[in-house]
Amino acid sequence: MKKIVAAILTLLIPFIGFSQDSADSLGLDERINQWFTPISQAWENIVLYPIPMFGEEVPIILILLVFGATLFTIYFGFVNVVKFPLAINVVRGKYDELEEHSASEKAAVNIVEGDIIRTIRDESQDGEVNHFQALATAVSGTVGLGNIGGVALAIAIGGPGATFWMIICGLLGMSTKFVECTLGVKYRDIEEDGTVYGGPMYYLKRGLEEKGIGWLGKFLAVVFAILCVGASFGGGNAFQANQATEQLMAQFNLTGGATGTIIGLIMAVLVGVVIIGGIKRIASVTEKIVPLMAIIYVVACLICIFSNFSFIDDAFGMIFTQAFSASAAVGGFIGVLIQGFRRAAFSNEAGAGSASIAHSAVKTKYPASEGLVALLEPFIDTVVICTMTALVIIMYNSGGVFEYGGDGAGNVLINGESIGGVVLTSNAFADVLPWFPMVLTFAIALFALSTMISWSYYGLQAWKYLFGRSKIVDLVYKIMFVAFVVIGSAASMRAVYIFSDAMILALVFPNMIGLLLLFPKVRAELTKYLDAIAGSKT
Repeated sequence: MKKIVAAILTLLIPFIGFSQDSADSLGLDERINQWFTPISQAWENIVLYPIPMFGEEVPIILILLVFGATLFTIYFGFVNVVKFPLAINVVRGKYDELEEHSASEKAAVNIVEGDIIRTIRDESQDGEVNHFQALATAVSGTVGLGNIGGVALAIAIGGPGATFWMIICGLLGMSTKFVECTLGVKYRDIEEDGTVYGGPMYYLKRGLEEKGIGWLGKFLAVVFAILCVGASFGGGNAFQANQATEQLMAQFNLTGGATGTIIGLIMAVLVGVVIIGGIKRIASVTEKIVPLMAIIYVVACLICIFSNFSFIDDAFGMIFTQAFSASAAVGGFIGVLIQGFRRAAFSNEAGAGSASIAHSAVKTKYPASEGLVALLEPFIDTVVICTMTALVIIMYNSGGVFEYGGDGAGNVLINGESIGGVVLTSNAFADVLPWFPMVLTFAIALFALSTMISWSYYGLQAWKYLFGRSKIVDLVYKIMFVAFVVIGSAASMRAVYIFSDAMILALVFPNMIGLLLLFPKVRAELTKYLDAIAGSKT
């Protein structure tokens, strides 16, 4: 362990030296921000390219997300609602006995399904984590600071009505997550040592190859892998580090040109120590951190909500009425819808395909079993946690603390001061629980660390798909990843916010094309699993 820490610190020494050299002039934080801002703005313009609809400019990517999620929900008979109890039981391990079978039985099944020969094996034995660990790892990748800071900004800019569209997007996203994670397990690759490689790269390539359009599958797989690496550096890393740093600096009144860089260095070391161990260590850490941070945050939200008990019905009233009749100050109806869907998409990542990388590592015989587990993610992330955050912010603003619509730069204006989403949420909690910002700071650190840890695995899988599975390839990525922790901590919130949103949303393009071509295969997997459950009861 000491050698690992020493190695990470050695790799980051150049950043420390640069921060000291520049502290007396422009400062490393400002230098990084000047370099990063134009890149993030250019990328956002590409990813969120709009088309005219209903008198408004609507990003094409949001149309694709909504269309796909709605189609999957209807096609699978509202699997997000009907199979919700079954998903809970699968996570609880109620049907674990179905996973016990012989290798010869699995071989017969895979041959019938047309799997690639070298992947025929007892996959329930060769997976690396159980259902709960896979869910915890994936949830830790989605339940992050987007739920705290991102939601706060969505409400502040889009008004209370944005909450309604976040919930709708979350419910529909459950079906999308079911489809992509089932495909992730179905087309995963397992090496001789039991290491699992899965995710959109593999089901795009192999699935579309089965349909006779392998050229398209290979192209989309490479595009996805490239974007996933970028997303791991952006939304899965830089944004998390940035928001955690902002909260730490606000809580402890820290200032100085290199302060953000120093905080980033500390987080980089902590992240580096964990990610060196791979998915098994990541899963062992996230299965402990995720329940803890979720309990802390949810309990605090409930205290704030019920302390304003008399305003609960008013808050929900604002959420529903302003979802359809928003003012021009928050962008009108379409503006509110875009804020809600954009924030939910960034938060739960349904349609982005990233979570299927973690779910692919599960020990299971039936791909649909993990697809059902995965549909719980958007519910936990968006329908529960994001909605609670939104209610806290709406109740905090019941006295007119700030004006909905933002400050025009992606932040909130309070008493003449422009603040980010995490600080806004912290202020809202402090309004009810004066001592809670300290606890929230601890929770935010856990949110940020767990998300960065999970996304390091996503990005590494994509990186290895592009450059091979050697140890040197592995090390190069991890060095770059911890470096982006420092970059995210030093850059301005606005630049990181734009880049992070755009990088994760960009994943939707190649992934959703694949899902729309492959989703009928998921029906066969679901039928097979339901038949197995029915057979076990007779």
